[in-house]
Amino acid sequence: MRIGRKYVAPYSHQFSPQRFTQEQLLTCLILRAYLKTTYRGVIEFLEVSDALRDRLGLKTLPHYSTLKKFADRSSVLEIVDAMLHELVQKFAMDAEEAAVDSTGMETSSASAHFQSRSGKQQTKYVKLSVCVLAGSLIPSGLAASWGPCNDKAEAPEVLAKAASSSQPKILFADAGYDAEWVHQFCREDWQVDSVINPAIHRMDGGLNGTYRSEMTAENLKEKGYGRRWLVESYMSGLKRTTGAALSARNERSLFIEAALRVLAYARRR
Repeated sequence: MRIGRKYVAPYSHQFSPQRFTQEQLLTCLILRAYLKTTYRGVIEFLEVSDALRDRLGLKTLPHYSTLKKFADRSSVLEIVDAMLHELVQKFAMDAEEAAVDSTGMETSSASAHFQSRSGKQQTKYVKLSVCVLAGSLIPSGLAASWGPCNDKAEAPEVLAKAASSSQPKILFADAGYDAEWVHQFCREDWQVDSVINPAIHRMDGGLNGTYRSEMTAENLKEKGYGRRWLVESYMSGLKRTTGAALSARNERSLFIEAALRVLAYARRR
């Protein structure tokens, strides 16, 4: 609530009933993401949590539809980016290593067994790309889109956000991010040494490009490419803590829920 207060006005307009503030609503959204529940579920949780209501300063509880409407009309995605930026500034500015990767979040709670028995095949999922800083495992940038798609489609957004909030010395990424322009952005614009496992496309096994040609097996090992495990550890912790299936239904709500889960997990850490 202290951080969110900087990015939302106390009330949405001057004629608001003023029963609860926008920072309280934002905090309820983050709590919903952390608890892996629905809008109705987080309100029911607050109904039986007297101490938590007092801590949040909630004299009355909002209707669950109020949370949904607040998420739809407010700039929640931009607020998440701003709050992550502030967390990095406070707790992870000294991080020297970063790693970027993506993961898929299901849009249905149906199990893989049910889907296989029903004969239905998954056609798309919410793809979440995150750049994570070593040590604190606080994300410095995120991007959400529809998958499956190439990791390089989200790379410009997630790397630009990471560059605006952090300055590590080295960045690790897998072959999904292998491209000369990714190396150029990291090394020339961000001033970060990029270590990316190359995807071999040539018949002779060679690598094109000034920076890509440096990504030999010996060079990768020397620069500690194995440290890329930190982003794998982060993705595992994120899904175990906040869940791998999203409960929202429309595109914007799905992307907002995925971003809020990243913020909720960052706050927990």
